Amino acid sequence: MAARRISDEPAYVLHRYDWSESSLILDVFTRHHGRVALVARGAKKPTSNFRPVLLPLQPLRVTYAASSEGREEVHGLKGAEWVGGHVMPTGDALLSGLYLNELLMRLLAREDTHAALFDAYAGVVRVLASEHGDALEPVLRSFELLLLREIGLLPALDAETATLAPLEAGTRYALVPEGGLRAAVAADRSTLDGAQWRLLERTLGEAQPYTATLRAIVTGVPGGASLAAELKPQLRTLLQYHCGSPLLRTRQLMIDLQSL
Repeated sequence: MAARRISDEPAYVLHRYDWSESSLILDVFTRHHGRVALVARGAKKPTSNFRPVLLPLQPLRVTYAASSEGREEVHGLKGAEWVGGHVMPTGDALLSGLYLNELLMRLLAREDTHAALFDAYAGVVRVLASEHGDALEPVLRSFELLLLREIGLLPALDAETATLAPLEAGTRYALVPEGGLRAAVAADRSTLDGAQWRLLERTLGEAQPYTATLRAIVTGVPGGASLAAELKPQLRTLLQYHCGSPLLRTRQLMIDLQSL
């Protein structure tokens, strides 16, 4: 069967699996071809040129042979080159990056192109590799929203879901399971017990750290200004959710959105 050659494709390794004593199967996120599976023959051998290159959270350019008719799910890796630009994240940043990789593997279909999402992922990885530990929470939450928007699971965020009425300035909104985006019910302290009121106060107080983190990204991360410009609208939306409802954590947010 004739094969076409994909050359110098920007890519990140999401995960790697043992295939044989000397070879690996790679789950790779590429800019122009989406998530693809590649077999790296001999990659586990001590003398292999692939061995020091095929690492997660590192920008690569890969060359592989793909079936011209798209019948083969696993393609043969022919070359891989480290692009450079940053070091491997460590500690919590490394765990955060592996978490992002898990999201992409679970939510992206094979060979479904998402160039804008790839660029956002590359920007988030740059932040993870920097020394801005306080940026982890906002960039992760923002990327989650970008990912859900790209795959069509994020409802329209510029109008109430039920009425399609435009959002009003100064009004708090909540994302409701099976109900979408709607105006949050105003909380009167007299109607809340002590634990509920403390939760509300805590969520209302989270806007300032997010704003400070955006400033840190702009001033301290290479290319940070463009990344912050992409993240700001998503952060504003996220803060509306925080202020309008109990603090939304990743797993619950994704369950809620998938149920819409």
